[in-house]
Order: sequence, then structure tokens, then C-alpha cells
Amino acid sequence: MSASSLYHPPQRLKGDLTIWLVIAIEMATFALLFISYAWVRANDTPNFRLDQNTVDSSKGLINTVLLIAGSWMVARAQIALKTMDTKVTAKWLLSAMCMGLAFLAFKLQEYTAKFDAGLGLDSSTFYTFYFLLTGFHFFHVLAACVFLFFVWWTVRRTTSSEDMEHALDTAAAFWHMVDLLWIVLFPLLYLMP
Repeated sequence: MSASSLYHPPQRLKGDLTIWLVIAIEMATFALLFISYAWVRANDTPNFRLDQNTVDSSKGLINTVLLIAGSWMVARAQIALKTMDTKVTAKWLLSAMCMGLAFLAFKLQEYTAKFDAGLGLDSSTFYTFYFLLTGFHFFHVLAACVFLFFVWWTVRRTTSSEDMEHALDTAAAFWHMVDLLWIVLFPLLYLMP
């Protein structure tokens, strides 16, 4: 075996380094919010449980399925782009955006129902956290949809997938972060006993 056959080039982080720094900052911010929520909840569990019983876990589950499906579609877009099929890539990106937009629509319906019931940021400590955490996440999903839109728009107008791979990997990293955050948020706000 030659020395050159033993050499493996170092793995490169997919996507732009800047987005990975943004992801690290966002994950740290959400981690602090999650820890704050857990600590405050532990000190007022009975009241948190009462308010938590007023959220609809089936809507949270639907939103979870939408984001996980969107992540799968983004991954399919990445695979399609590697095979130089920009048309299929664009279709998967459009499908992922639709999942994100459906998530946002369901979340807006949920917010509207809460506001109509007289619930808001100042209703209780639980609802303060609920609206802050889900609202912050809502804007991240919106940003991810915008990010995917620009990649989709560009993919549709290009014939070279090589130019797009870096942009798609960057958008995918952000999308997957948003999905991961919801996977933590859903049980924390909707299911935690």
C-alpha cells in the first residue's frame, strides 16, 4: 500500500462558514432560552402544566411533520443537484418551501386562536415563553423559506449545478437547524409532563 493511498483529504464543512457561525450563535441562543424555560418551569410546574394543557399538541405534531418532510425534501434537492438535475432540484426546493409556508400558516392559525381567546405574552409565564420561543422560531422558518426561495430561483436559471452546490449546502444547513430547533421545541412546549 502506498503512502498516497492512505492519504484522505480533510473533510470540508458543507456550506458557507458564515452560515455555520450564524447557526452556532442561534443554537446557543435557543439553548439559553430552553434552559431558562426548563428552570422557570421546574419552579412553577403546576401552573405550567395548566397552561400547557391549553395548547393543541396535534397542531404541534402537524408542524413537526411539515418541517421533517421539508428537511427530507431539501436533502433530496441536494442529491438531485449532485446528479446535475437542476429541474428536479428546483422541484424538491419548491416542495420544501411549501412545507415551510404550510408550517407558517398553521402557526399563524394557532396564534390567531390564542389571541382570540385572550391569550398573549402577558397572560402567564408559560405563554410568555410560548410566544417568545415559537415566535423566534417562526421568523427562523420564514428566513429559511426566503433562503430556499433564492436558491430555487437561481437553480431554475442555471445549467451548471457546480455553481449551485455551495449555495444549496448553505441553505440546507440553515433549514436543518430550523428543523432541529422545532424538534426540541415541540416536546418542550406541547408534550413535557
